[in-house]
Amino acid sequence: MPSHIDIAVNLVGSALENDIDNVIHAAAAQGVSPLIVIGSSLEESQQAIDCAQRYPEALLTTAGLHPHHASEWDANSSTRLRQLAQHPAVVAIGECGLDYNRDFSPRPMQRSAFAKQLALAVDLNMPVLMHERDAHHDFVEILKDYRPQLKGALLHCFTGDRHSLERYIELDLHLGITGWVCDERRGAELASLVGDIPAERIMLETDSPYLLPRSMRPKPKSSKNLPQYLPYISQYVAQLRGQPANEFAAQVYANTCAFFDLQANYEAF
Repeated sequence: MPSHIDIAVNLVGSALENDIDNVIHAAAAQGVSPLIVIGSSLEESQQAIDCAQRYPEALLTTAGLHPHHASEWDANSSTRLRQLAQHPAVVAIGECGLDYNRDFSPRPMQRSAFAKQLALAVDLNMPVLMHERDAHHDFVEILKDYRPQLKGALLHCFTGDRHSLERYIELDLHLGITGWVCDERRGAELASLVGDIPAERIMLETDSPYLLPRSMRPKPKSSKNLPQYLPYISQYVAQLRGQPANEFAAQVYANTCAFFDLQANYEAF
């Protein structure tokens, strides 16, 4: 069974929160371990760290402020985020970035919080896990000033067009692909692009409990997406790329371990 690492699981602050033990074990039974828990606010980042401490061999986490929460950034946020990032379970700063689709926080606040988190990642020599929706131009304008100094930069849940794909590859980003690619309607453009992502730049994620792969058969009884479904996404993307499933899974696993600087012995989980 190929090994997989789910790079984006919304394990806290979501419908998965009350069933963490089962989620972890069901994923591990399918070869999906560890899971990287996303921190979307400073409070949630702390909760994710607390969760990772309870499952030290199964969970890693990010720490950051999603653009939806950018209006929460204050004079103490950088110091607090720096402290959170020191925890051994934290493998990246994020989820940070820009979201002009929902605009839950004013755009100037989003841009400011994004830039400050990129600066912190540079200072701490940590990779960043980023979010971008309907904000490609401003996202690139901010990121390009920090990219040369960043240890690594990952755009999770990539759903962009060819132009944005080419620009992100120019910026030497890693790209996270979700079950969105399995949606024959919304994901058709992404499905046409995944074959053009350089082999060493692609990663996989469920973004669970969101984005259940629509093409799964039999269709799960619940619409809740789970990390245990990551091998299905992996096989689907491998087919789109014209690669053997095991070969593709091994490449993505190696990419993920290298990006997050993980130890190779995670196969034993």
